[in-house]
Amino acid sequence: MAGFDRHIFFYAISIASLITCAACEPPRPYRIPVPPVSNPVIRTPPPAPPPVPPPPAAVETARKPFPQEPKIREQELKDKLQPERAPGKETMESASLPSADEILPVPEPTRPALADDSSLLAKITPGVTPQRAASLRLTEEGKKLLDSGEPAKALARLEKTIVVDSTNPYGYFYLAKAQYRLGRYRESLNFLDIAESRLRNEPFWLAEVHALRGENYRALGQFQSAEASYQQAVRLNSGNRTAADGLLRLQSDSSSSAK
Repeated sequence: MAGFDRHIFFYAISIASLITCAACEPPRPYRIPVPPVSNPVIRTPPPAPPPVPPPPAAVETARKPFPQEPKIREQELKDKLQPERAPGKETMESASLPSADEILPVPEPTRPALADDSSLLAKITPGVTPQRAASLRLTEEGKKLLDSGEPAKALARLEKTIVVDSTNPYGYFYLAKAQYRLGRYRESLNFLDIAESRLRNEPFWLAEVHALRGENYRALGQFQSAEASYQQAVRLNSGNRTAADGLLRLQSDSSSSAK
């Protein structure tokens, strides 16, 4: 028993010494445990791109010509673009359109009415020659005789105007008017031709010439020529009453003959 007790005694001393050493040892600092890293991602630099090989030498190959499309005729293209029409519609449309003969001609624009320039005495200005002044006075006298209904006396007076001044265009016009009043239409047209050649730069008097020519043509039964002369007079002077009345007479005559 003594040996057993001795062993216990030494064992107790060993335990006591261990406890004493543990109490004397300074405490270790506390560290937060680091969680273990699972599957760490290792970043590696991207691989360098492979070197670009130099372009191969251009090899010329024989180019084949593109196949040419057949040319489309203009008429075929119009036929393709034209929409299809219902049967019978084209006939109706063509029937509704007027023919070339039914289309009325567009009247030409007429000039405005011109100022009255029929006074012959007003044309006797200081620059006029004595012969022209005397001829104009005789022409004015013949004009008044025509207005009073005496064409024979007017003709004798007007013939003197040409003797005094053969270049007086108004004398020729009133000579033509006197011949018309006497029923000498051909002679009147001849005098009008001379008057027209000398009055080209005077629209008022040129319209008078065309109007009187229309009167002669109407008296001769040449109605188309009369209408053309009347229209020419109206185009020059829309205020020409002789031409306007002549056109109205022709229209009434044509409408009465049609009935």
